[in-house]
Amino acid sequence: MSVSIDVSRVRAEGYRFAPSPLAELGSAVHLLVEPAHHPAQNGWVSSVAASVEPQLLERLIDADFLWRTSRADMLLPAEPGATLGDELDAVDALSDETWVSAALLTSSCGTVPLHRELGSPLVDPAARDLARERALARGPRQIGFVDYVLDNPPRARATIRRLLEDCEAAFFAEAWAQLVPRLTADARLKHDVLATSGLRRLVDTVSPAVTVDDDGTRIVVDKLQDNATTADEAGGTFLPSVLGHPHLLVVHAPGWRPVIQYPVSGSAVAGGAAPGPATTVEVIEERLHALDNPVRLRLARSLIRGPHTTADLAEAWSLSAPEVSRHLAILKQAGFVTTSRRGRYVVYVFDVVAAARLGRDMVEALLR
Repeated sequence: MSVSIDVSRVRAEGYRFAPSPLAELGSAVHLLVEPAHHPAQNGWVSSVAASVEPQLLERLIDADFLWRTSRADMLLPAEPGATLGDELDAVDALSDETWVSAALLTSSCGTVPLHRELGSPLVDPAARDLARERALARGPRQIGFVDYVLDNPPRARATIRRLLEDCEAAFFAEAWAQLVPRLTADARLKHDVLATSGLRRLVDTVSPAVTVDDDGTRIVVDKLQDNATTADEAGGTFLPSVLGHPHLLVVHAPGWRPVIQYPVSGSAVAGGAAPGPATTVEVIEERLHALDNPVRLRLARSLIRGPHTTADLAEAWSLSAPEVSRHLAILKQAGFVTTSRRGRYVVYVFDVVAAARLGRDMVEALLR
């Protein structure tokens, strides 16, 4: 399953690479309301939660429709601004219908189905019913927020802007000052890769979950739904994120310029562990398949205790050497086993670190 972006009409200069304070603030508040998604950032989350007023965290939870399970498209700007105020001004320029659609019928996370046939909940009864139905399933605070937005959009918009400005004052300005040099450097690197090596090499540096089709005209992002959009001559935007790891967000709703927010690898905020390289769902499937066999689990039990040859393992488990070799090849392909040579013997070694990393990599791949 994937979200694809037709880029056949986009020239190289149509791609933008820049940090966005609004997009990174969206990732920050997602962290605070959904910390279980980001164990590597637990230190930062705990530090912020302990330093801000509890009332601010409660206000974030009240409005979590914008950033918990999906991210409102308006929080991922196609034209990143120099400051949060600049980007909030651009959000203020949206019509009420567009703002409410972005707030209540989001698409960027790739997990909430996008109903392209629906209009804004302000004018389309079916869209309004859908937004309220989703909120009812999530709890009384969520339906309260949705009704608040639907009943008085101007007041709701002012409330959300004030909430984001309060977050900036309370904790985000300090975090942004720390993060922006890394984000700027990564955006500059991506721009240089595109200029020197082309689109295919660029997406290789963004994430293993992002590819280009054989014709080089479509960017394909591994997500939990099948959907597509088209980038016109105005192009598309890549937003680097540290706080967003491991999520890979794609704005693909009708009327919105395509935006990809991607996690910057190997970086973390103070108090958090640096995330490892991203792993695709296909790799996770391969690794789980490698362990989904009683014979391979027996071989792993032997190898985790020390290096063995094929003959050792065949004798220990009453198997033929070809059968052992076949199973070892699968374990090696999945990254669980390495080999070394001792004289004329090939010795197999189990990679304990790779096995320990499986659970974390699986969670991050599923969350992406």
